[in-house]
Amino acid sequence: MEVVLEPGKKLYFVSDSHLGIPTQALSLQREKLLVSWLENKKSTAQAFFLLGDIFEFWFEYRKVVPKGFVRLLGKLAEITDSGIPVYFFTGNHDIWTFGYLKQEIGLQIYRETSELFCSGKTFLIGHGDGLGPGDLQYKRAKRIYNSLLMQKIFATIHPDTGINWASKFSKTDRYTNGSRKDIVVDPVYERLVLFCRQYLEKRNVNYFIFGHRHTPCDIQLTPQSRYINTGDWINHYSYASFDGEDLSIHRASVDMLR
Repeated sequence: MEVVLEPGKKLYFVSDSHLGIPTQALSLQREKLLVSWLENKKSTAQAFFLLGDIFEFWFEYRKVVPKGFVRLLGKLAEITDSGIPVYFFTGNHDIWTFGYLKQEIGLQIYRETSELFCSGKTFLIGHGDGLGPGDLQYKRAKRIYNSLLMQKIFATIHPDTGINWASKFSKTDRYTNGSRKDIVVDPVYERLVLFCRQYLEKRNVNYFIFGHRHTPCDIQLTPQSRYINTGDWINHYSYASFDGEDLSIHRASVDMLR
């Protein structure tokens, strides 16, 4: 993937808003903030990158999609209709994204990490789940969730039952149920850091940009390479931007976005 930055334009990266939890009212509040942020950045955006878990749960039945999120979906459709590309990298909570978001909203869907080239810099971007050593139980589960058989089985369940079951199951996730607001990011042994260092043995990358871990961080790997995590829109309201020269992490001002 290659993106050419026009003068005064930027790339914006955001992840892990987990819309749909913990209550409809609190989710709606975060959704409105995210929509305000998109509107605020639209005039300077060359492209937006949504790095997964934008929704707490997403499954597209043949003629049914999850209820809600109309403000966000409408804003994203407005952005893509205006000619600004929006790249959506599926996360472990919205892994069952199929044709609707592409056909109706205009998002460009990616299911794996992807290299991006922009202004002479090389990026590797994705959600970040299942990368690095260990975590074998989740990696096995991810293969099952990605299987066509599992998708067909889930599609036979009535949407009310399926979405209700998935919502209850997701509340056990320690990242989204409030029991673990931050992690301690070890610059040596963190799985994503180890993944980045292993990747650098094969290819040169200036910026590794992931979500999933819910804690914004910026770690220097080599003099020419950094690992950036975009954090989340549950506790941090954080995002990353690239202006053609450098990549930086920011926190949206909640008061300004209201």
